[in-house]
Parts: sequence; structure tokens; C-alpha cells
Amino acid sequence: MTGIDDLPVRDELRGKSPYGAPQLDVPVRLNTNENPYPLPEPLVERIAERVREAARDLNRYPDRDAVQLRTELAAYLTNTGKYPLGVENVWAANGSNEVIQQLLQTFGGPGRSAIGFEPSYSMHALIARGTGTRWISGPRGEDFTIDLPAAERAIAEHRPDVVFITTPNNPTGNAVPPETVLALYEAAQAARPSMVIVDEAYVEFSHGASLLPLLAGRPHLVVSRTMSKAFGAAGLRLGYLAADPAVVDAVQLVRLPYHLSAITQATALAALEHTDTLLGYVEQLKAERDRLVTELRAIGYEVTESDANFVQFGRFPDSHAAWQRILDRGVLVRDNGVPGWLRVSAGTPEENDAFLDAVREVKKESEA
Repeated sequence: MTGIDDLPVRDELRGKSPYGAPQLDVPVRLNTNENPYPLPEPLVERIAERVREAARDLNRYPDRDAVQLRTELAAYLTNTGKYPLGVENVWAANGSNEVIQQLLQTFGGPGRSAIGFEPSYSMHALIARGTGTRWISGPRGEDFTIDLPAAERAIAEHRPDVVFITTPNNPTGNAVPPETVLALYEAAQAARPSMVIVDEAYVEFSHGASLLPLLAGRPHLVVSRTMSKAFGAAGLRLGYLAADPAVVDAVQLVRLPYHLSAITQATALAALEHTDTLLGYVEQLKAERDRLVTELRAIGYEVTESDANFVQFGRFPDSHAAWQRILDRGVLVRDNGVPGWLRVSAGTPEENDAFLDAVREVKKESEA
């Protein structure tokens, strides 16, 4: 049989694995940071109405620039981020991953490089390689925070074209202080200057505020977001960015024609009409996340401070073996490849109870 190695695949892709998490049929799935609450019925009905309206014109291409959607996203960011934005500041695509891909197609590519501070969201490196952008793994401290002096030295040494800052960070959960982001931005401008992408996929779950106000006077700064987490719309695949209007103009040089379907735009608009209800679920998940942190520490696990809808816990002599023992009890968590640690998404109270029961048993078993 022909395998990947038999094909003329680009050298930088050889030996790599595609991104993915196990999709197993178990009673409790807490491994992909999904919002566990189904969309409320009034929103489901509104989606059906909007999709029905859009379906009447499916013989036509959708709005290529998604102007209405971008306008409503700008209003949402202005209201929640406490920083005024207009349609000219916002761009939307099929998930935040496509947003990142378009940014790297625009500002990265062959002969250029990007840096991220790992462990962090692994898709940054995968998309970088997919766009021919050389990837540089930057340093973090033992507590998983960004080691600022070391990070500044890495930026000065490598002079990357793109700098990624993930806050709250995935998989560790900790947020990056605004002053650290500002220091890295200044280091990046002194080195190249570079584009700095702040990935705020989980910011609605954070204890602190969004970094959107940092956009003021910083044309090389981009903040990316998603509707997958806080909006409970992982199946929608809608991501967006906020930036200087010049950045929005630039990414349109690489976007595919009519990249956002009429159905996607209609569904996202319906979800934005129910922001207050959906953010109410976020408050419930934040309380459950904090409960997980407290309970895990009481059981005897180490826990990284979390500003996201998940918690990193450990430490395990063999994290994959611990993952399997938890799975054997009907609970699926994430083995992210961080040695000694696992990650659990905040679920419903009942799901979290099942998880806590499982890890209590695993702890007793390991101490027996």
C-alpha cells in the first residue's frame, strides 16, 4: 500500500501527526473544551428561522465580506471588551484556526518565521508548518508562565515575523498579564517589527479583562477569538479577529472567495442575538471550573491556576497511564503531551462529579 512517505510531501510535514483528540463513546467526555450545555431552545428556533431565510437565496453566493456579521461581532466586542470597534476592525472566518491560517498566509510563509511559547496551542505550530512558516518554540517557566526575559531574548535572537501569545493559555489555563503582552509587543517591534497575535479563544472564562484595549495605537497587534467556547457553538466553526483596519484589508488578500457560507453567517447572527443567555452559561462554567480546582487540590493533585474552561492537573509519573485509568472509569480527559500533566474540561455539575469520583479512585489506587 502507498503511504504518506511514498508521496512527494513537503519535508517539513514528514513525520508530523495531524491535530486531533480521541472521540470515544464514553459516559463523560471532558477532553475537548467544549461548552457542555446545548443551545437553548429559543436560540435553536431563531437559528432555524435565519437559516430558512438564507436558504431562499442559496442559488446566490453569500456576502463575500460578511458585513452584517462583522458589524454585530464588532458590537459584541465593544460591549464586552470595553473598547470601541467597528466593522473595519473585525474579520471572520471558519473557526479561529482559519483566522490564524490567513494571518500566517499573509504575514508568514516561506523564508519567514513564527514563535510561540510552549506548551501552548499546538495548532499554531501546525498551521505555521502548513503555510511554510518556520516554527520557533519559545520558553516558559516551570510554573508555565512566560519567562519574560528569556522570551525577549528569543525574540531579539530569532527576529520572528509573527509572535503568538495565547491567553488564557491552552493547555495550561493561565492568563498572560497585560504588561507581559506589552513588553513582548515592544520586543517584537524592536526586532523586526513583527506581527503579534494574541489568541483569546477562552477569554470569556477569564478572571480578568480582554486585551482588546491594547489595540489602540498598535497596528501590528491582532486579537483572535472564537464562538466555539463561550457561545457553545463548536459545531458552527466561526472565528474572528480584531485589529487595525489595515490588517483586515491585508488578510483579504489571501482569503478564499465567499469563504463564509450563508448558513454559517445566518447561524452566527442568531447566536449573537442571544449573547446574554449564552454568557450566563459561561458564569456557571466558571464556577464549576473553580470547584474543580478546589476539589483536585483537596484530593492531593497539583493544579495550574486556570482562567479558561479547563484545568491542568498532575503530577503523574506516567500521564498516559493515568489518562487510561481515568478512561477505564468512563471519563475521557485530555492527554496533551505535557509530561506529568492531564487536562480536564469543565462540564456540567454531574459530569464534574463523575470526573472527581474517578480521579479520587485513581489517587487511592496510586497510593495503595
